[in-house]
Amino acid sequence: MSTQTHNRKRITGLIIAALAASLLGSGVVAQEAPAVASSETNSDYQIGPGDTLNVFVWREPGLSVNIPVRPDGMISTPLVEDIVAVGKSPTQLARDIEEVLSEYIRSPKVTIIVQQFVGTFNAQVRVLGQVVNPGSVAYRDGMTLLDVLTEVGGLTEFASGNRAKLVRGKDGKSDEQRVRLDNLLNKGDLEENLEVRPGDVIVIPEAVF
Repeated sequence: MSTQTHNRKRITGLIIAALAASLLGSGVVAQEAPAVASSETNSDYQIGPGDTLNVFVWREPGLSVNIPVRPDGMISTPLVEDIVAVGKSPTQLARDIEEVLSEYIRSPKVTIIVQQFVGTFNAQVRVLGQVVNPGSVAYRDGMTLLDVLTEVGGLTEFASGNRAKLVRGKDGKSDEQRVRLDNLLNKGDLEENLEVRPGDVIVIPEAVF
């Protein structure tokens, strides 16, 4: 056998061996359980009312659900009734659900993914009164009144925007400030586009006819 033929066969054998090892490795990985906790980027996030959670239970599709956090701060999933979610990180909630499920299934592995973020009350801006979708908006750095109004769909036709109030907690007391939302939205008066803070409440009354 020539040296060239021998080298070709040797290289072919090495390629086949590498492919076999790769396929075997893929098979092993496919059998491993997924990470039991949500990603580290979510580890410090505190779940709040209105958040939508994906509760994934490995190898138990009947127990895996997408579910909103109720206003009372709790959720209910198959086999897990009324467990507190608010104020917990996704990882912490996953461990708590695993503890309950362990009474029914062996070694449950749960992952919690927050799909829609609202956050705790202290991380929200609440909008009350005459807006299209009153409720809570997740606070973001640099958020302004215009950002909040966009999130809630704007004012209704019955709103008295220039009589709106921004209520902010300060030193244990509530501080109220008049904000002229009609001037902001209809006249482009950016002086009214105040920066909001977490915990703020915006109240838009109904116009008097």
